[in-house]
Amino acid sequence: MDAALGLPVLVGLIAVALLFDFLNGLHDAANSIATIVSTRVLRPQFAVIWAAFFNFVAFMVFGLHVAQTIGTGIIDPAIVDAQVIFAALVGAIVWNLVTWALGIPSSSSHALIGGLVGGGMAKAGISAAVWSGLTKAVLAIVLSPLVGFLLAMMLVAIVSWLSVRSTPFAVDRAFRILQFASASLYSLGHGGNDAQKTMGIIAVLLYSQGQLGNEFTVPFWVVLSCQAAMALGTLMGGWRIVRTMGLRITKLTPMQGFCAETGGAATLFMATFLGVPVSTTHTITGAIVGVGAARRVSAVRWNVASSIVYAWVITIPAAAIVAALSWWAVQIFVK
Repeated sequence: MDAALGLPVLVGLIAVALLFDFLNGLHDAANSIATIVSTRVLRPQFAVIWAAFFNFVAFMVFGLHVAQTIGTGIIDPAIVDAQVIFAALVGAIVWNLVTWALGIPSSSSHALIGGLVGGGMAKAGISAAVWSGLTKAVLAIVLSPLVGFLLAMMLVAIVSWLSVRSTPFAVDRAFRILQFASASLYSLGHGGNDAQKTMGIIAVLLYSQGQLGNEFTVPFWVVLSCQAAMALGTLMGGWRIVRTMGLRITKLTPMQGFCAETGGAATLFMATFLGVPVSTTHTITGAIVGVGAARRVSAVRWNVASSIVYAWVITIPAAAIVAALSWWAVQIFVK
């Protein structure tokens, strides 16, 4: 364990982690509200309030399995110190800001994982990685959008069959109401999975400084502060990415929006209970593509979807490189 930090430095690092959590909510607001906004069920300003509320209360529903994975399952907690955490957060924040400015719905989750890997390996080399946990996170890049895609496509088929004798007006009215429930579930899943990643970062920092004793735990004040930062970021919205997620990939009806959100929410619930840090961005994108493809393959703007996939592929290495450079810059500064 490294030498204990002074209180101002420790508080400062926790503040940077909460800044990342806030930016995560800002960056990923579109994940929660894109479908309900694009179907015109809610105006953006009301949708973000709706999503922010369910982001905050998510800690009442889920355990802290994802926080445990981030805190101990990506890089070895024994090599974690303030410089590694700082480098990881810089890597994740810089990549989030770049993709937010460009309107690209990349993954805040995998930016953070990339930052941890970059900071940890800059300090201790390849041995810093916990390969079992890292492999699980990388597999989730492929599996979460695929599961979201398949669930959403199946839901469209089921709902279309059940609604075959109803008028289009009746179907539209029913799913405008049901979308409130599906959007709530998705926002709940988003808050449950994403906020826990910052909880894990703060908890492993406290653990490295001997503040948690000999056992890794997540203090309740960390849970509350992370959920609040995430909700506040969501409240600030992310209209640039809403346009990509809700309008540019495929046009959605309320029925399709309900299927996309429900398929995405089911994926997030499963992943969170299993402790897998998945990307909410990947999940909802896969679900939106699924409902579009269920209508017809040409309904999906595949050039937009493919550009999003490219961003997914480079997120972990890009954030890792920025984090490694940040770690080396800190070493130069300290010396």
